[in-house]
Amino acid sequence: MSERRDPTPATYGVLAIPIAVLAVFFLIPFGMIVATSFYRRIQGGFYEPAFEVASWQRLLSDVFLERAAFSIGICLLAGAACIAIAFPFTYFLTRMRRRPHVALLILVLSALSLSEVIVAFTWSVLLGRAAGISNILVWLGAMNEPVAYQPSFIAVLLGLSYIAFPYCVLTLYPSLTRLDREVTEAAQTLGASPWRTFWTVVVPISRPVIMAGFLLVFVFTLGSYLIAALLGRPEHWTLSVFISDQASFNANVPFASAMAIFLTALSLVVVGVVALIESRTRRVA
Repeated sequence: MSERRDPTPATYGVLAIPIAVLAVFFLIPFGMIVATSFYRRIQGGFYEPAFEVASWQRLLSDVFLERAAFSIGICLLAGAACIAIAFPFTYFLTRMRRRPHVALLILVLSALSLSEVIVAFTWSVLLGRAAGISNILVWLGAMNEPVAYQPSFIAVLLGLSYIAFPYCVLTLYPSLTRLDREVTEAAQTLGASPWRTFWTVVVPISRPVIMAGFLLVFVFTLGSYLIAALLGRPEHWTLSVFISDQASFNANVPFASAMAIFLTALSLVVVGVVALIESRTRRVA
């Protein structure tokens, strides 16, 4: 067995770089946001140093709590939709022959080069009335006249799921690639069909990575801004849109800072709850 060695000065030097980057670009700005959330807003869109809880009290309003619940709900749905599509896709991708395997993997990776702006406007065109999917259905005779499917809740959900799908695949891919083929072959040798093998063997084994992919999609979509802003109505806006709206249009930076801290804490709480449930389920199993 290898012995643990004490860290050398070189080790501390290597660790100092990411720690310094984390402190400069995250901890310090986050501390400034915390301080700003207690500032006093004054007329003209300005604010001054103070210690007031007015911005935090607004977080208890019915409108804000409704937006928070909506944001959690639609991001959880996006996570579930991504896992439901990405997991079987990734599993069968790893079981393909090399040429189609590489081609599909490159296709998924190429989607990462698309910015959120391009994705939002593309879905806006596809779901629009002028040159969207409904025009194709009219041309095929399935509809009498084109209709617009955005702005709507479904449009926002589709956009969030699409932009998070490649990241979900990349999270699942390494684990499913290392999955021993002998395990699935043994199940099929005992009489299980391929689909039963998938549901009773592959899914239980891959439960930790499924949870990891689900949490990644949830956190990623919770911070999405343009998708909800362009594809949804005001009642479909997430907290990220409201934060930007308060900071840019209403010039209420203290309240926007309070909402940003709440959004960060909310994502951490949801991740902690899901991780706790997963650990207890694994312990019982």
